[in-house]
Amino acid sequence: MIRRPSPLRRPSPLLLDGVAIAMALLDVWAHWDIAEPLRMACALAAAVVLLLRRRQPLLTFLLTLPAVLLSDSVVACLAALYTLASLSRPRTLFLLCVLAFAFCDTTALPSPNFNLTELGKLIPFGYSAATAAAAVFLGQLVRTRRDLSLRLAEISEARDHQQLLTAQAVLAKERAQLAREMHDVVSHQVSLIAVRAGALQVGAEDADTKEAAATIRRLSVQTLDELRHMVGVLRASGGHPTELTPQPALTDIRRLADSCGIETELRTDLPEGLPATVQRAVYRTVQEALTNTRKHAPGAKARIDLLHADGSIRVRVTNTAPTQPPLPLPGAHHGLIGLRQRAELLGGTMTAGPTRDGGYEVCVVLPAEVTG
Repeated sequence: MIRRPSPLRRPSPLLLDGVAIAMALLDVWAHWDIAEPLRMACALAAAVVLLLRRRQPLLTFLLTLPAVLLSDSVVACLAALYTLASLSRPRTLFLLCVLAFAFCDTTALPSPNFNLTELGKLIPFGYSAATAAAAVFLGQLVRTRRDLSLRLAEISEARDHQQLLTAQAVLAKERAQLAREMHDVVSHQVSLIAVRAGALQVGAEDADTKEAAATIRRLSVQTLDELRHMVGVLRASGGHPTELTPQPALTDIRRLADSCGIETELRTDLPEGLPATVQRAVYRTVQEALTNTRKHAPGAKARIDLLHADGSIRVRVTNTAPTQPPLPLPGAHHGLIGLRQRAELLGGTMTAGPTRDGGYEVCVVLPAEVTG
């Protein structure tokens, strides 16, 4: 397994430049000779030139060579050579720089006496060349480490991307399987309910029975339509985002209250222009509350209050005590949990509980942000 390189805090470039210049100045001070102002001036200039070593590393090295040739101060030139090696790659250039440094370090001006055939000159030249080569090797080591860190970061990013693709593929497979199950099982059973309700509506003689059968058939057809949209979204995982169905708005709440099969009173003063997410949250709250009333409080009446006050939207759905035994319908008890999560995502709150007269109340408060 590839591990990410631990992020280390690197010193600031200004601090490193300051350290390099300070070491060069100490080198000048150690070899200071007031009797040779020209040589000392070259040495001081070489230390100051180090300010350019990051932007112009080759030029900085060339400008520091005279200090090596005229004086014994070599730290500035070695620092420039190290910077050049840490920012460049051509080995031929490094070889020429090492030879140039060694030549300048072993040549004395104004009376040069340079002869490599003499052992006494060859040994100092070799030491100077080795010193310059050490600076080059150190710079190349730093460059290699930096390149390796970047490569490791790229590999880690590629690995994370591959893991994301694998997770998306697994999710797409699960969604496709879920879509098949929904289509093969739920869609078949809801279609059968719609067909039987249609037959009951045609064959029944009682008006109430006809109305109940028509309601069942209408709700079954609506459920099938939403189910088809949901199956399409599940099968299109990884593609363009698709709405589950034309999303409900505040204008649909009246139709929801009239078709829920419960005697319902609706009172609203909500403004127009609310965000679509808030409108959907209001609709789903009313829908879930009416569904729970129909399941757990048969014969009860419901009251829906949609109020706008103090910059908030208040949705309150209250039902009276049931007049009939509750229907033994299956439920996962996730409806109210989903309402609470939806409200919290929008920055609101949700409360629910029984009332004093034996009924039940669901209250959701959402921030009102009118968009236009």
